[in-house]
Amino acid sequence: QVQLVESGGGLVQAGGSQRLSCVASVRTFSYYSVGWFRQAPGKEREFVSAISWIDLKYYTDSVKGRFTISRDNAKSTVYLQMNNLEPEDTAAYYCAAVRMRGNGLERPSEYNYWGQGTQVTVSS
Repeated sequence: QVQLVESGGGLVQAGGSQRLSCVASVRTFSYYSVGWFRQAPGKEREFVSAISWIDLKYYTDSVKGRFTISRDNAKSTVYLQMNNLEPEDTAAYYCAAVRMRGNGLERPSEYNYWGQGTQVTVSS
């Protein structure tokens, strides 16, 4: 069983930055692909970004050039650096993990483990 804990959310003004962290409780973290998803009130959960276990990175179009995903396997942590935040980025952000998956990472159904989420609120 893998437990994921997100942190780093909060209130930020439009144009500001935040860095989210997702810490995994697994020793073989380097074999896991990790995705970030978000869900705004009344909307479906949507893909934001993912990093595969072989360090391939994926982004949804609306965050390209603004968000950067990275990982530190020694700390079992994936980061999502979010710059130039917009009110439309307001949502609960969730990280998810799956072992040794390299494609299809934009689909929530591909993941076995989910964190509890962290709220990001961007004020205009």
